[in-house]
Amino acid sequence: MKIDIITLFPRMFEGPLDESILKRARERGLIQIVVHQLREFAEGKHRITDDRPFGGGPGMVMKVEPMVKCVESLKKEGSHVVLMAPQGRKLDQSMLQRLSAKEHLILVCGHYEGVDDRVRQLVVDEEISIGDYVLTNGALPAMILVDGVARLVPGVLGHEDSASEESFSQGLLEYPQFTRPPEFRGLKVPDVLVSGNHEEIAKWRKKMSEEKTRNVRPDLVKGDAGES
Repeated sequence: MKIDIITLFPRMFEGPLDESILKRARERGLIQIVVHQLREFAEGKHRITDDRPFGGGPGMVMKVEPMVKCVESLKKEGSHVVLMAPQGRKLDQSMLQRLSAKEHLILVCGHYEGVDDRVRQLVVDEEISIGDYVLTNGALPAMILVDGVARLVPGVLGHEDSASEESFSQGLLEYPQFTRPPEFRGLKVPDVLVSGNHEEIAKWRKKMSEEKTRNVRPDLVKGDAGES
């Protein structure tokens, strides 16, 4: 998989992309990530990428020309262009799974008061939000999407079952996890987990996942009040 990221702040990506699982995945050639400076596609001496909004109002809006030019320079057959924006569909695990099957993602990071809507109309396939709140720019949301997508690419995680047993992968929150020591400050690991009975362990984990989901995220449980 290849991911191209368009942003005014490429240096924000240097740390997250060069550590841990993402670093190893890039070194092994499982995923290719390239960050592009939007200003390189702006014209004029000062390479301006924003201007005042038509109709008035506070703040600035990102200009259509450099953004479209940059996307079109990267886009090819099979490319999928995502605009990180507060008004987009809220990111969830099923969306990450769908995006992880794409061969090429282009992530557009907004800034200021937003992006000229003609960018969306001309080159964007979908808009994605990471939550109902507003951040300074789209770099952090793009990092979250990249991390969530990359770990679903085959071979990126160390164990093939890791992604399938995590929170949200089965529509439930993940069951509690324990490791050594078996007892700490009077708190013991549940007996079933050290019993060696894999059938009972599976039952316990399913039960714990269901209970945790009902208590913490009842909106995820089918049939609960408020479900659409």
